Amino acid sequence: MSNFVDECGLNVKGGDGGAGCVAFRREAHVNRGGPDGGDGGDGGNIWLIADHNTASLLSFRDYPHRRAESGRHGEGKRKHGARGGSMEVPVPVGTIVRNQEGQILADLSSSGMKWVAARGGEGGKGNARFLANNRRAPSFAEQGESGEEQWLRLELKLLADVALIGFPNVGKSTLISRISAARPKIADYPFTTLVPNLGVVKASEDFEMVVADIPGLIEGASSGKGLGHQFLRHVERARVLVVLLDLASYDGTQPHEQLETLLTELGTYNPELLERPRLLLASKYDVKVAEIPDSCIPISSVTGYGLPTALAEIEQLVRYERSQTVVTSRDEVIHRPLPQGIQIQREGDKLFTVHGRNAERAVALNDLTNIEALQYVQVSLERLGVNKALKRAGVKEGDIVRIGELEFEFQEDGNFDF
Repeated sequence: MSNFVDECGLNVKGGDGGAGCVAFRREAHVNRGGPDGGDGGDGGNIWLIADHNTASLLSFRDYPHRRAESGRHGEGKRKHGARGGSMEVPVPVGTIVRNQEGQILADLSSSGMKWVAARGGEGGKGNARFLANNRRAPSFAEQGESGEEQWLRLELKLLADVALIGFPNVGKSTLISRISAARPKIADYPFTTLVPNLGVVKASEDFEMVVADIPGLIEGASSGKGLGHQFLRHVERARVLVVLLDLASYDGTQPHEQLETLLTELGTYNPELLERPRLLLASKYDVKVAEIPDSCIPISSVTGYGLPTALAEIEQLVRYERSQTVVTSRDEVIHRPLPQGIQIQREGDKLFTVHGRNAERAVALNDLTNIEALQYVQVSLERLGVNKALKRAGVKEGDIVRIGELEFEFQEDGNFDF
């Protein structure tokens, strides 16, 4: 089984918030001690962080679940619960994060970039927080908020200076084994390489570059034939494309026909790839049976013929492309914006759904069987503008209102029949 994984699923869950505490001061010298329940601690977040020491998504293949620590519950004497520890999950540089619908949520293209994949739930407020002139001994507290949970799709697009492209058995693996310390599997039959191989090439005394050996492309790769999409994905971020043309093709395909097919597949998959700088190399010069096309550098990875010239040309192209790249911060943090305000969604004639984090929290975190908590929730929804928004949306007496996972009947006085 391959140790290189470039696509996987990941389930993340932020830690749950701790519950607030209901407690009152009970000391011999204090008459009618007030509420002193502490708040629950917030749950930890799940962060994805691009790490240059992580090579693939292999660690998620058998263990796709990641959980952050939950917050501790509050205690009496206004002791707040401890915050749950956050978890940093290292992923390879170049990882793209998608939701289940395929929408891109984050592109971790630089080492050190971070993205919060699942937020921890907020801790509930203790009853000491609800002390007011008309509520001298609150007998309720908030529950902790559940941490966010979701399934994600991770895709890895290798970040390399150079991508080696060519038909199967053209000699890409042999070339990368000659110019770098990489030792890919090499054999005399098509599709020897089933996963991309990376090699670091020291082109000169002060210059190194990363070269990716992309598995052999075939006609129809741009439409997914022969795992074409999985292979072509790794070409997208390469600065320079090096196209190898086979001078001794096993099926007799001429070099100019190979080039035409390869460029067609690249352009069909992503037209921008045709704008990338590219260098043409004529491979297997030592056993050539076809003519060398114009503008091709003949090489033999077996004998070493032409390799110094080819490396010098590749270095020149990579140096120029690097000089055109704008350097960004390597400690960038990506946050997903949270929805603000209250939105009302009408579903049919009698059902209205309220969307809004504060409104959902007010309902979900309070014990609605407690009369004091119920009154507090109704006042909170009024202050948030939920009642006005519902009336603007056309709600009437007896209509069903859904907030979070709970449903209630709306009353004309602006209250809810919980």
